[in-house]
Amino acid sequence: MRMSKRLLPVLLALLPLPAFADGAALPEDPLGSPMWEYHAKKLFAGAPVRFDPAVKVILPVIAEDQHVVPVTVDARALAGVQRILIFADLNPIPVAIDYRPVVAAPLVTTRIKLDQRTPVRAAVLLTDGTWHVWGDWIDAAGGGCSAPPVSRVRGDWADHLGEMRGAAWASGNNTRLRVSFRHPMDTGLVENIPAYNIEALRVTDARGATLGEMAVYGAVAEDPVFTLEVAGRDGPIEIAARDTSGLEFSGALEPKAP
Repeated sequence: MRMSKRLLPVLLALLPLPAFADGAALPEDPLGSPMWEYHAKKLFAGAPVRFDPAVKVILPVIAEDQHVVPVTVDARALAGVQRILIFADLNPIPVAIDYRPVVAAPLVTTRIKLDQRTPVRAAVLLTDGTWHVWGDWIDAAGGGCSAPPVSRVRGDWADHLGEMRGAAWASGNNTRLRVSFRHPMDTGLVENIPAYNIEALRVTDARGATLGEMAVYGAVAEDPVFTLEVAGRDGPIEIAARDTSGLEFSGALEPKAP
């Protein structure tokens, strides 16, 4: 895999979250979260919302390490998926990712930070304008968002910033890919360390067509990892990311035969 790290003009646009909407009728939260109504009104902007177990959210019951909590969202049982949000109700930075699977399966895995026990949810927007939501509570010791990342403590973060690793392999008629970046993903909640994180990710095919794109927020764990499944299995897949300082990191993955 080839990899480059360079400062370039901005190529990826951060995907904006919807504006706040007041007075929307919302379904009762089966998780009983005190922040459900606030987040739902802010994120869904008055659009219809339903709780739907067809949105599979795979979570640990207990966060063994609150700095690195794996989350998988599989919405392949639903047709017409436009966006996938992952958010934690009680986190100081609630939204972790906003993924648009343009020509990709509605499937994503990443790792997030948790600051306390909280519901973690996936919200899936369909072409009919309806949001389908599911999730569960995770027990966490706390401090995942307010402790310095390991690379900051070691002091070697700048030496490895943007280093990219990944693999791609055939999955039926599609390609499953897993890619990681070395990045501190600072939340801005640690004294004297400003917010600094990867903010956008784009996956394209060999012709430059967008397969999927993602807005990324500081709630994603240090050295972020993403697993996606995109359409097709021929030719290299390009991955490009940009952080909040304008640094861009890119590389290509060649799918392996099954």
